[in-house]
Amino acid sequence: MPAMTNIQGGCACGAIRFALKAKPIVVHACHCTDCQRLTGSAFAINAWIEKDQVDLLSGAPASFKFTDPGRNNCVHFCAQCGCYVWTEYMPGFWFVRVGALDDPKAFAPDMHIWIRSKQPWLVLPEDVPVFEQYYDRKLIWPRASLARFAAVGEAWQRSIAP
Repeated sequence: MPAMTNIQGGCACGAIRFALKAKPIVVHACHCTDCQRLTGSAFAINAWIEKDQVDLLSGAPASFKFTDPGRNNCVHFCAQCGCYVWTEYMPGFWFVRVGALDDPKAFAPDMHIWIRSKQPWLVLPEDVPVFEQYYDRKLIWPRASLARFAAVGEAWQRSIAP
């Protein structure tokens, strides 16, 4: 398992508190229109991490599941202050909002995705990879990240097997 962290975070009112037990698999700055709308900003910075590597210290996030075709994500937020803490795009993983961390400087984006819908006034750094949409993980991620991803996928497949 990846190195432990001392990174904690929570919602704006403090009702939800969580801690990351490991470094993220990867960190995306996502410029899709969903992330723009959900954050009320030009993009979201999401730390992709295994659910079991996030300890919920207090509170119980409310959630909203998109039901329209093409989206299978569920956003989790504080029912009191409305602050988004993470999104679930696939079983076993959370995309923790880096802005919800106590130290949002802890994780810089490894890449910018869905830049085809990026705000035109936003200038991206030249030393960070960019992708028009998504990308092929097998070509981009380090081996350790791919192994962590595969381990969760295998566990999930075993849990749904008859």
